[in-house]
Amino acid sequence: MLEDDGELSGADGQDVRAKFDALLGSRGWILADGATGTNLFALGMGAGDSPELLNVQQPEMVRAVYRNAIAGGADLILTNSFGGNRARLKLHAVAGRTRELCQISAQLAHETASEFGNGTIVAGSMGPTGELMEPMGVLTPDVAVDIFLEQAEGLKAGGADVAWIETISDIRELDCAAQACFRAGLPYCATLSFDTAGRTMMGVAPGDLANWAADATWPPLAIGANCGAGAADLIRTILEFPKLKIGMHLIAKANAGIPKWEKGAIHYDGSPDLMADYAELALRSGAKIIGGCCGTTFRHIQRMRARLETFKGGATPMLEEIVGKLGQFSADIGPDPKDRNRRQRRRRP
Repeated sequence: MLEDDGELSGADGQDVRAKFDALLGSRGWILADGATGTNLFALGMGAGDSPELLNVQQPEMVRAVYRNAIAGGADLILTNSFGGNRARLKLHAVAGRTRELCQISAQLAHETASEFGNGTIVAGSMGPTGELMEPMGVLTPDVAVDIFLEQAEGLKAGGADVAWIETISDIRELDCAAQACFRAGLPYCATLSFDTAGRTMMGVAPGDLANWAADATWPPLAIGANCGAGAADLIRTILEFPKLKIGMHLIAKANAGIPKWEKGAIHYDGSPDLMADYAELALRSGAKIIGGCCGTTFRHIQRMRARLETFKGGATPMLEEIVGKLGQFSADIGPDPKDRNRRQRRRRP
Protein backbone atom coordinates (compact mmCIF):
# COMPACT_ATOMS: atom_id res chain seq x y z
CA MET A 1 0.00 0.00 0.00
CA LEU A 2 1.05 3.61 -0.53
CA GLU A 3 0.99 5.29 2.86
CA ASP A 4 0.15 8.95 3.42
CA ASP A 5 3.81 9.77 4.02
CA GLY A 6 4.78 8.28 0.68
CA GLU A 7 6.50 5.23 2.19
CA LEU A 8 5.92 1.86 0.56
CA SER A 9 4.89 -1.00 2.82
CA GLY A 10 4.63 -4.73 2.23
CA ALA A 11 1.35 -6.48 1.61
CA ASP A 12 1.03 -7.48 5.27
CA GLY A 13 1.05 -3.81 6.32
CA GLN A 14 4.48 -4.01 7.95
CA ASP A 15 7.27 -1.81 6.75
CA VAL A 16 9.64 -4.22 5.02
CA ARG A 17 12.47 -1.80 5.64
CA ALA A 18 12.07 -2.55 9.33
CA LYS A 19 12.54 -6.27 8.62
CA PHE A 20 15.68 -5.57 6.63
CA ASP A 21 17.04 -3.20 9.26
CA ALA A 22 16.33 -5.59 12.13
CA LEU A 23 18.24 -8.44 10.50
CA LEU A 24 21.11 -6.27 9.31
CA GLY A 25 21.33 -4.50 12.64
CA SER A 26 21.62 -7.78 14.54
CA ARG A 27 24.35 -9.40 12.42
CA GLY A 28 25.11 -7.35 9.32
CA TRP A 29 23.78 -9.73 6.64
CA ILE A 30 20.66 -11.37 5.29
CA LEU A 31 20.82 -14.82 3.70
CA ALA A 32 18.63 -15.17 0.62
CA ASP A 33 17.59 -18.49 -0.88
CA GLY A 34 18.91 -20.50 -3.82
CA ALA A 35 17.60 -21.44 -7.26
CA THR A 36 13.86 -22.07 -7.63
CA GLY A 37 14.16 -23.77 -11.03
CA THR A 38 17.09 -26.00 -10.04
CA ASN A 39 15.24 -27.24 -6.98
CA LEU A 40 11.97 -27.79 -8.84
CA PHE A 41 13.82 -29.90 -11.42
CA ALA A 42 15.33 -31.93 -8.58
CA LEU A 43 11.81 -32.60 -7.29
CA GLY A 44 10.52 -33.77 -10.66
CA MET A 45 9.59 -30.79 -12.80
CA GLY A 46 9.91 -31.73 -16.45
CA ALA A 47 11.89 -29.95 -19.14
CA GLY A 48 9.66 -27.43 -20.89
CA ASP A 49 7.14 -27.29 -18.05
CA SER A 50 5.99 -23.94 -16.75
CA PRO A 51 7.25 -23.53 -13.17
CA GLU A 52 4.43 -21.08 -12.47
CA LEU A 53 1.75 -23.64 -13.38
CA LEU A 54 3.12 -25.88 -10.64
CA ASN A 55 1.73 -23.36 -8.15
CA VAL A 56 -1.73 -24.75 -8.92
CA GLN A 57 -0.89 -28.18 -10.33
CA GLN A 58 1.59 -29.34 -7.69
CA PRO A 59 1.57 -26.82 -4.83
CA GLU A 60 3.25 -29.24 -2.41
CA MET A 61 6.27 -29.40 -4.73
CA VAL A 62 6.51 -25.61 -4.61
CA ARG A 63 6.02 -25.59 -0.85
CA ALA A 64 8.88 -28.10 -0.55
CA VAL A 65 11.24 -25.70 -2.33
CA TYR A 66 10.25 -22.88 0.03
CA ARG A 67 10.41 -25.13 3.08
CA ASN A 68 13.85 -26.52 2.23
CA ALA A 69 15.25 -23.04 1.71
CA ILE A 70 13.99 -21.78 5.07
CA ALA A 71 15.06 -24.95 6.88
CA GLY A 72 18.47 -24.56 5.24
CA GLY A 73 18.83 -21.13 6.80
CA ALA A 74 17.41 -18.59 4.33
CA ASP A 75 16.04 -15.38 5.84
CA LEU A 76 14.50 -14.37 2.50
CA ILE A 77 12.82 -16.57 -0.09
CA LEU A 78 11.78 -15.79 -3.66
CA THR A 79 8.36 -16.78 -4.94
CA ASN A 80 7.91 -19.21 -7.82
CA SER A 81 6.94 -16.41 -10.21
CA PHE A 82 10.13 -15.53 -12.13
CA GLY A 83 8.43 -16.10 -15.49
CA GLY A 84 5.01 -15.14 -14.19
CA ASN A 85 4.32 -12.27 -16.56
CA ARG A 86 1.94 -12.55 -19.49
CA ALA A 87 4.68 -12.08 -22.09
CA ARG A 88 6.29 -15.32 -20.91
CA LEU A 89 3.19 -17.18 -19.79
CA LYS A 90 1.75 -16.84 -23.28
CA LEU A 91 4.35 -19.44 -24.34
CA HIS A 92 2.36 -21.90 -22.22
CA ALA A 93 -1.01 -20.52 -23.36
CA VAL A 94 -1.85 -19.21 -19.86
CA ALA A 95 -1.19 -15.48 -20.23
CA GLY A 96 -4.67 -14.77 -18.87
CA ARG A 97 -3.77 -16.43 -15.56
CA THR A 98 -0.90 -14.10 -14.71
CA ARG A 99 -2.38 -12.50 -11.62
CA GLU A 100 -3.76 -15.81 -10.32
CA LEU A 101 -0.49 -17.70 -10.66
CA CYS A 102 1.57 -14.91 -9.10
CA GLN A 103 -0.87 -14.50 -6.23
CA ILE A 104 -0.82 -18.21 -5.46
CA SER A 105 2.99 -18.33 -5.63
CA ALA A 106 3.15 -15.64 -2.93
CA GLN A 107 0.38 -17.24 -0.86
CA LEU A 108 2.24 -20.55 -0.81
CA ALA A 109 5.46 -18.80 0.22
CA HIS A 110 3.74 -16.72 2.90
CA GLU A 111 1.97 -19.75 4.35
CA THR A 112 5.15 -21.83 4.33
CA ALA A 113 7.15 -19.05 5.97
CA SER A 114 4.48 -18.76 8.66
CA GLU A 115 5.09 -22.41 9.61
CA PHE A 116 8.53 -21.40 10.86
CA GLY A 117 7.44 -18.25 12.66
CA ASN A 118 10.84 -16.64 12.26
CA GLY A 119 9.94 -13.59 10.20
CA THR A 120 11.16 -14.94 6.86
CA ILE A 121 10.91 -12.24 4.18
CA VAL A 122 8.81 -13.23 1.16
CA ALA A 123 10.15 -11.61 -2.01
CA GLY A 124 8.02 -11.70 -5.15
CA SER A 125 10.26 -12.75 -8.03
CA MET A 126 9.81 -10.72 -11.24
CA GLY A 127 12.03 -11.74 -14.16
CA PRO A 128 12.34 -10.10 -17.58
CA THR A 129 9.56 -10.19 -20.14
CA GLY A 130 11.77 -11.90 -22.70
CA GLU A 131 10.93 -9.12 -25.16
CA LEU A 132 13.27 -6.39 -26.42
CA MET A 133 12.40 -2.78 -25.75
CA GLU A 134 11.90 -0.52 -28.75
CA PRO A 135 13.60 0.45 -31.04
CA MET A 136 15.49 -2.87 -31.01
CA GLY A 137 12.25 -4.69 -30.37
CA VAL A 138 8.54 -3.97 -30.24
CA LEU A 139 8.01 -3.66 -26.48
CA THR A 140 6.96 -0.14 -25.55
CA PRO A 141 7.36 1.34 -22.04
CA ASP A 142 3.59 1.61 -21.54
CA VAL A 143 3.04 -2.04 -22.41
CA ALA A 144 6.00 -3.14 -20.27
CA VAL A 145 4.67 -1.27 -17.23
CA ASP A 146 1.26 -2.86 -17.75
CA ILE A 147 2.81 -6.34 -17.98
CA PHE A 148 4.79 -5.89 -14.78
CA LEU A 149 1.91 -4.19 -12.95
CA GLU A 150 -0.32 -7.23 -13.39
CA GLN A 151 2.42 -9.40 -11.91
CA ALA A 152 3.20 -7.04 -9.02
CA GLU A 153 -0.46 -6.74 -8.07
CA GLY A 154 -0.79 -10.52 -7.94
CA LEU A 155 2.31 -10.87 -5.77
CA LYS A 156 1.12 -8.19 -3.38
CA ALA A 157 -2.33 -9.77 -3.11
CA GLY A 158 -0.68 -13.08 -2.23
CA GLY A 159 1.28 -11.60 0.67
CA ALA A 160 4.71 -10.75 -0.74
CA ASP A 161 6.64 -8.35 1.50
CA VAL A 162 8.71 -6.96 -1.35
CA ALA A 163 9.09 -7.41 -5.10
CA TRP A 164 12.37 -8.86 -6.36
CA ILE A 165 13.12 -7.68 -9.90
CA GLU A 166 15.92 -9.93 -11.15
CA THR A 167 18.03 -11.03 -14.11
CA ILE A 168 17.24 -7.86 -16.04
CA SER A 169 19.68 -6.66 -18.73
CA ASP A 170 18.05 -3.41 -19.91
CA ILE A 171 17.80 -0.37 -17.60
CA ARG A 172 14.67 0.73 -19.46
CA GLU A 173 12.93 -2.55 -18.69
CA LEU A 174 14.05 -2.25 -15.07
CA ASP A 175 12.56 1.24 -14.93
CA CYS A 176 9.25 -0.10 -16.23
CA ALA A 177 9.21 -2.85 -13.60
CA ALA A 178 10.04 -0.32 -10.89
CA GLN A 179 7.21 1.96 -12.00
CA ALA A 180 4.83 -1.00 -11.90
CA CYS A 181 5.89 -1.84 -8.34
CA PHE A 182 5.29 1.75 -7.29
CA ARG A 183 1.84 1.77 -8.86
CA ALA A 184 1.07 -1.52 -7.08
CA GLY A 185 2.31 -0.09 -3.77
CA LEU A 186 4.95 -2.78 -3.40
CA PRO A 187 8.56 -1.94 -2.43
CA TYR A 188 11.21 -3.66 -4.48
CA CYS A 189 14.81 -4.77 -4.83
CA ALA A 190 16.56 -5.02 -8.19
CA THR A 191 19.42 -7.09 -9.56
CA LEU A 192 20.87 -7.20 -13.05
CA SER A 193 22.74 -10.08 -14.66
CA PHE A 194 26.24 -8.86 -15.50
CA ASP A 195 27.16 -11.83 -17.66
CA THR A 196 29.13 -10.25 -20.51
CA ALA A 197 32.61 -9.22 -19.33
CA GLY A 198 31.23 -7.26 -16.39
CA ARG A 199 28.21 -5.86 -18.23
CA THR A 200 24.74 -7.04 -19.01
CA MET A 201 23.73 -8.36 -22.41
CA MET A 202 22.55 -4.83 -23.23
CA GLY A 203 25.86 -3.27 -22.16
CA VAL A 204 24.81 -1.97 -18.74
CA ALA A 205 27.69 -1.59 -16.25
CA PRO A 206 27.43 -1.53 -12.44
CA GLY A 207 27.85 2.24 -12.52
CA ASP A 208 24.85 2.57 -14.80
CA LEU A 209 22.68 0.65 -12.33
CA ALA A 210 23.98 2.71 -9.41
CA ASN A 211 23.28 5.97 -11.24
CA TRP A 212 19.79 4.81 -12.18
CA ALA A 213 19.02 3.81 -8.58
CA ALA A 214 20.29 7.14 -7.25
CA ASP A 215 18.04 9.09 -9.63
CA ALA A 216 15.05 6.73 -9.72
CA THR A 217 11.66 8.27 -9.07
CA TRP A 218 10.79 4.93 -7.44
CA PRO A 219 14.04 4.06 -5.58
CA PRO A 220 14.75 0.42 -4.67
CA LEU A 221 15.48 -0.90 -1.19
CA ALA A 222 18.57 -2.68 -2.50
CA ILE A 223 20.39 -3.31 -5.78
CA GLY A 224 23.04 -5.69 -7.01
CA ALA A 225 23.82 -8.63 -9.24
CA ASN A 226 22.47 -12.12 -9.78
CA CYS A 227 23.06 -15.07 -12.08
CA GLY A 228 25.76 -14.38 -14.71
CA ALA A 229 28.69 -16.60 -15.52
CA GLY A 230 29.74 -17.85 -12.10
CA ALA A 231 30.56 -16.93 -8.51
CA ALA A 232 33.99 -15.46 -9.29
CA ASP A 233 32.60 -13.12 -11.95
CA LEU A 234 29.78 -11.99 -9.70
CA ILE A 235 32.13 -11.13 -6.82
CA ARG A 236 34.29 -9.10 -9.20
CA THR A 237 31.15 -7.21 -10.23
CA ILE A 238 30.08 -6.67 -6.62
CA LEU A 239 33.47 -5.11 -5.89
CA GLU A 240 32.57 -2.28 -8.27
CA PHE A 241 29.58 -1.08 -6.26
CA PRO A 242 31.26 0.17 -3.05
CA LYS A 243 33.42 2.45 -5.21
CA LEU A 244 30.20 4.06 -6.44
CA LYS A 245 28.89 4.90 -2.95
CA ILE A 246 25.40 3.67 -3.80
CA GLY A 247 23.87 4.52 -0.42
CA MET A 248 21.65 1.42 -0.28
CA HIS A 249 21.96 -2.24 0.58
CA LEU A 250 23.90 -4.39 -1.90
CA ILE A 251 22.73 -7.79 -3.15
CA ALA A 252 24.88 -10.70 -4.34
CA LYS A 253 23.11 -13.81 -5.70
CA ALA A 254 25.57 -15.92 -7.69
CA ASN A 255 25.24 -19.14 -9.62
CA ALA A 256 26.68 -22.20 -7.93
CA GLY A 257 29.74 -22.39 -10.14
CA ILE A 258 29.74 -22.83 -13.91
CA PRO A 259 27.07 -24.75 -15.85
CA LYS A 260 28.25 -27.91 -17.62
CA TRP A 261 26.40 -30.33 -19.86
CA GLU A 262 26.58 -33.82 -18.37
CA LYS A 263 24.52 -36.90 -19.21
CA GLY A 264 21.90 -34.94 -21.11
CA ALA A 265 21.35 -32.25 -18.49
CA ILE A 266 22.92 -29.06 -17.18
CA HIS A 267 24.81 -29.35 -13.91
CA TYR A 268 26.58 -26.65 -11.90
CA ASP A 269 30.04 -27.46 -10.60
CA GLY A 270 29.95 -25.28 -7.48
CA SER A 271 30.13 -27.35 -4.30
CA PRO A 272 28.62 -26.26 -0.97
CA ASP A 273 32.15 -25.46 0.20
CA LEU A 274 32.74 -23.22 -2.83
CA MET A 275 29.50 -21.37 -2.16
CA ALA A 276 30.50 -20.94 1.48
CA ASP A 277 33.70 -19.28 0.30
CA TYR A 278 31.63 -17.16 -2.08
CA ALA A 279 29.32 -16.04 0.73
CA GLU A 280 32.25 -14.85 2.82
CA LEU A 281 33.85 -13.09 -0.13
CA ALA A 282 30.53 -11.41 -0.95
CA LEU A 283 30.23 -10.10 2.60
CA ARG A 284 33.80 -8.84 2.55
CA SER A 285 33.09 -7.17 -0.81
CA GLY A 286 30.24 -5.10 0.64
CA ALA A 287 27.15 -7.22 -0.05
CA LYS A 288 24.60 -7.34 2.75
CA ILE A 289 21.97 -9.59 1.14
CA ILE A 290 23.66 -12.78 -0.02
CA GLY A 291 22.18 -15.82 -1.71
CA GLY A 292 22.54 -18.17 -4.63
CA CYS A 293 21.09 -18.36 -8.11
CA CYS A 294 21.17 -21.18 -10.70
CA GLY A 295 22.42 -24.48 -9.32
CA THR A 296 22.13 -23.44 -5.67
CA THR A 297 20.34 -26.00 -3.48
CA PHE A 298 19.42 -25.99 0.19
CA ARG A 299 22.68 -27.84 0.90
CA HIS A 300 24.60 -24.88 -0.48
CA ILE A 301 22.45 -22.55 1.62
CA GLN A 302 23.17 -24.56 4.75
CA ARG A 303 26.92 -24.24 4.24
CA MET A 304 26.65 -20.55 3.37
CA ARG A 305 24.70 -19.92 6.56
CA ALA A 306 27.27 -21.71 8.67
CA ARG A 307 30.09 -19.67 7.14
CA LEU A 308 28.34 -16.34 7.61
CA GLU A 309 27.46 -17.13 11.21
CA THR A 310 31.11 -17.83 12.04
CA PHE A 311 32.51 -14.88 10.04
CA LYS A 312 34.98 -12.90 12.13
CA GLY A 313 35.71 -10.11 9.69
CA GLY A 314 38.21 -9.61 6.89
CA ALA A 315 39.58 -7.20 4.36
CA THR A 316 38.11 -6.56 0.93
CA PRO A 317 39.27 -9.51 -1.18
CA MET A 318 41.85 -9.11 -3.90
CA LEU A 319 41.25 -10.63 -7.34
CA GLU A 320 43.92 -13.27 -6.72
CA GLU A 321 42.05 -14.54 -3.65
CA ILE A 322 38.77 -14.66 -5.56
CA VAL A 323 40.35 -16.74 -8.33
CA GLY A 324 42.08 -18.98 -5.80
CA LYS A 325 38.83 -19.80 -4.01
CA LEU A 326 36.20 -19.60 -6.74
CA GLY A 327 38.07 -20.29 -9.98
CA GLN A 328 39.05 -18.26 -13.01
CA PHE A 329 36.99 -15.39 -14.36
CA SER A 330 35.11 -16.17 -17.54
CA ALA A 331 36.43 -13.07 -19.33
CA ASP A 332 38.56 -10.00 -18.82
CA ILE A 333 36.79 -6.74 -18.13
CA GLY A 334 37.93 -4.08 -20.56
CA PRO A 335 37.65 -0.34 -20.18
CA ASP A 336 34.25 1.29 -20.30
CA PRO A 337 33.64 2.26 -23.95
CA LYS A 338 32.47 5.69 -22.78
CA ASP A 339 35.79 6.21 -21.00
CA ARG A 340 37.71 5.08 -24.08
CA ASN A 341 35.76 7.48 -26.26
CA ARG A 342 36.48 10.33 -23.88
CA ARG A 343 40.20 9.51 -23.93
CA GLN A 344 40.16 9.43 -27.72
CA ARG A 345 38.46 12.81 -27.87
CA ARG A 346 41.05 14.30 -25.55
CA ARG A 347 43.87 13.09 -27.80
CA ARG A 348 42.46 14.80 -30.87
CA PRO A 349 44.18 18.08 -31.85
